[in-house]
Amino acid sequence: MSKSASAAEPVSVSEARHLFADFKSLPVLVLAVSGGPDSVALLYLAARWRRALRSGPQLIAATVDHGLRTEAAREAREVKRLAAMLGIDHRTLKWSGVKPRTGIQAAARQARYDLLAGAARKAGASAIVTAHTQDDQAETILMRLSRGSGIAGLAAMARHTRRDGISLLRPFLDIPKDRLIVTLQKAKINYAQDPSNNDPAFTRPRLRALMPALAAEGADARALVRLAARLSRANAALDVMADGAQRYLWHLDLRNGTEPTGFDLAAFSRLSAEIRVRLLMRELNRVGHEGPAELGKAEVLIEALDRTMSGTPRASFKQSLAGAVVSVRRGRLHIEPAPPRRSRGFHEKR
Repeated sequence: MSKSASAAEPVSVSEARHLFADFKSLPVLVLAVSGGPDSVALLYLAARWRRALRSGPQLIAATVDHGLRTEAAREAREVKRLAAMLGIDHRTLKWSGVKPRTGIQAAARQARYDLLAGAARKAGASAIVTAHTQDDQAETILMRLSRGSGIAGLAAMARHTRRDGISLLRPFLDIPKDRLIVTLQKAKINYAQDPSNNDPAFTRPRLRALMPALAAEGADARALVRLAARLSRANAALDVMADGAQRYLWHLDLRNGTEPTGFDLAAFSRLSAEIRVRLLMRELNRVGHEGPAELGKAEVLIEALDRTMSGTPRASFKQSLAGAVVSVRRGRLHIEPAPPRRSRGFHEKR
């Protein structure tokens, strides 16, 4: 945190009005409220904002009980009680079924989103509001730095994204966590503490423990979030350039009477490396059937293509990635769906 909780300023109603200003025309908002300080502050401030408006979106608080901690059911009941006091409807969403033995946090995040999205659709809501803070954004940047993410990944979380037709809204990305805690302390509102947030078995808590030392060197949460904002700006500009390059390649195909399935290899090879990687990943994600393509693997594929074609322009090339096949035929780079993988043992003789 940038400063102690006692020195932090609470978030005022007027500031909340500014934070939530873009949401007032939406008919229904689902607030993701786990019971921790950030999301409880979201519930409290959203309720005060809605009351000050005297009209506006219907608010529904949703708490996901992953069934991983015995305290979770009690915490959901506490959120329900607070929501009732604030005049907000509440839903408890339970993650049922067998839990994975590995990658539990990633699986829990996916289950949380799926449950929240389902609740949003059922309520007629087009948006889910989460309480990700400046601190969360800084930790996300550190996690992605440690994994060698590209520009898009280091841009970290955006204030407004869409996923499966649902908007994800994050109004607190510039708000330090300590300000939300002070806001609740001033309002005399209790909140839960998830012990996994401090468990060094997980990556995020380990990186969180490094923050004081990084802050002492000038890399505090504000500096990291500023970096993410600048990279987000650069990423948007590169996307515009990739759009232009794609239109140029399509124009070449139309001019030559070629059906635009893939790219003219000579024209594609003249593009900058970053734009080529982006166009390749767009096509892989469009036609592939094994999930999003990994940046590192797409880069390796482009390097292999460059090595192969630099030796002999007529050389053959064929590799698969992310459920797609990338090949070169008659001077064109083709990206096509790969045939489905056969299940092991299905065709074995009995």
